[in-house]
Order: sequence, then structure tokens, then C-alpha cells
Amino acid sequence: MLTQLKAAWSGMVQPMLTRPKRLQVAALCLRGHGQKREVLLITSRDTGRWILPKGWPIDGLTAPDAALQEAWEEAGVKSGTVSNTPLGSYDYDKRMEGGVPVAVEVKVYAVEDVKMSDTYPEADERNRRWMPPAEAASLVDEPGLREMLRRL
Repeated sequence: MLTQLKAAWSGMVQPMLTRPKRLQVAALCLRGHGQKREVLLITSRDTGRWILPKGWPIDGLTAPDAALQEAWEEAGVKSGTVSNTPLGSYDYDKRMEGGVPVAVEVKVYAVEDVKMSDTYPEADERNRRWMPPAEAASLVDEPGLREMLRRL
């Protein structure tokens, strides 16, 4: 009987109580090659931790184009060549208004041939910095993103 209750809990009840992960898209902006390869990180507005430019999908845009739009708004990326397939993904818990955590899966799209602007929508709210992938990996909090950066 206990085995049947455990099976019912894990197979039926628990999945109904678990919310699915929400989806965000991110831009992993790259420049240089080999030992001179660098990635672009920005600071989050709330805690100042280092992150990739990212956000929710945008109606009317593909996921890669939405990632590029976020890179413009948050980091001043005027243009770039964005990959159509994700480089990878990572998970994190986003704190929503009121402090409620929401599980999020972030699909990461590589952006090459980046052109930057010094004026952009969130220029006064964030810092941005190009750095080697190993340094970027040491600065981000999310283990999945850290591993993705180390693989570069």
C-alpha cells in the first residue's frame, strides 16, 4: 500500500503541484578569437551581480532576436550576428516582485560581430564589461552558466 501511495504521489500529485519552469532568452556576446576571446557581462539592476543580458520572450520576435533585443536594451549591443540555435541553457530561480522565487530556464544564444553603443536604454542602471571567459565564469552565480563559460 505504501508503495502505491508513493507511486501516486510522485506520478500524479507532485507533478500537478510543481510549476513548470518559465523561459528566458539570453545573449552571450563574443569578440576576439583564441587567447583574445572575450565575453560581455552586465550587472543586474537589483543586486549588482554579473549576468548575461537576458529577458522574457518578446511577442513577434524569434527567441534569438529577442535575446539580441535584450542585449541592446541592457548592454548597448547595436547589432550582431546571432545564432539560430541555442549555445546551451541554464536554470536559476528568479525573484519576482514580493520575493517569490520562480524557476527559470534560460536559453543562451551566441552573438558574434558585435557593434556597441555608449547610449542605450539601461546605460544608467547597469555596468558592462568585456572579459575572458574564465574570468566571467568566476564571477557568475549560476552553475550552469559558469560551466558554459568555462567550455568557451
